[in-house]
Amino acid sequence: MRSTASPPVLKRPASHYVGAASFFMLLFGLLAALYVATMQVDYVWRWNRIPQYFAYKQTIETRAEADGEVAALAPHGERRLLTLRSEEGEQTLDVPAEGLRVAVGDSVYAGDILAVEAHWRVGLLMQGLWLTIQVSVIATVLGVVIGLFAGIARVSKNPLFRWSALTYVEFIRGSPLLVQIFIWYFVLGTLFNSILAKQGFQQIPPLWYGVAAMATFAGAYVAEIVRAGIQSIHRGQNEAARSLGMSYPQAMIHVILPQAIRRILPPLAGEFISLIKDSSLLGIIAIRELTKATREIVTVSLQAFEMWFICALLYLILTFSLSMCVKYLERKIVV
Repeated sequence: MRSTASPPVLKRPASHYVGAASFFMLLFGLLAALYVATMQVDYVWRWNRIPQYFAYKQTIETRAEADGEVAALAPHGERRLLTLRSEEGEQTLDVPAEGLRVAVGDSVYAGDILAVEAHWRVGLLMQGLWLTIQVSVIATVLGVVIGLFAGIARVSKNPLFRWSALTYVEFIRGSPLLVQIFIWYFVLGTLFNSILAKQGFQQIPPLWYGVAAMATFAGAYVAEIVRAGIQSIHRGQNEAARSLGMSYPQAMIHVILPQAIRRILPPLAGEFISLIKDSSLLGIIAIRELTKATREIVTVSLQAFEMWFICALLYLILTFSLSMCVKYLERKIVV
């Protein structure tokens, strides 16, 4: 018997399609307005120069250091061992086979090019992007650890833990991140490095003071998020766990925190996204993250418009990717 079931129909009101169409019209209108505005500015757009700041091919020349003669060319894999004989003696150079400019018996003078080879190098923009990712990941992990312990301490009945965590949270949240970076680098950094230098140890690079500032800053906000998540769980959950013979730490680890994590993921994602953007402040202590790398490129190339658009786009890619990862984790945890 042939089925008479009708094909599925999208059950959405007409207002949905009207709203979607209006959104795309508004988006295209804004882009068109931006394009028209940029065309009115007396500025030469040079988008073709942007790729070199992601990756570029560097030409390396091998030059003769003194007058002499090419005595020999010996195979060395895909390269050649070039022996140069001069009044100072013989010198052996490892040069590429394809980029050779001389042959055996040729006379060369100081400064002459013996061989040329090209290597791909990572551009300044990619270096800054990679450092931003590194700093953000490390600071996020440390911030979660600090915030988790501080958040648990905030709900502790022990005054030592509770008041210590409260002092830390209020002090960090009550001062700007920029000021804290200055304190970590110029005050604590100078103090620690002076002590290490007197003891004969290697000094700590500025990068780690920047990471420490960001981690402690994020940890204070994560602590409040964790505290709110724990307190959102009904008190009966803890009492039920304790009645089963669990200790307070066991009840917190096995009963309270797993439920709280589901509720605190969205605000945690927002905090981590803010942390990625806050990493742009590390340029003030000579850390070449994405924003500082962009400023250096703008200073040299005078391409302010293109570079800042690219910088904003790279930050958007980072934050959007993190947002998608958190949404995926939310679905996994809920299921």
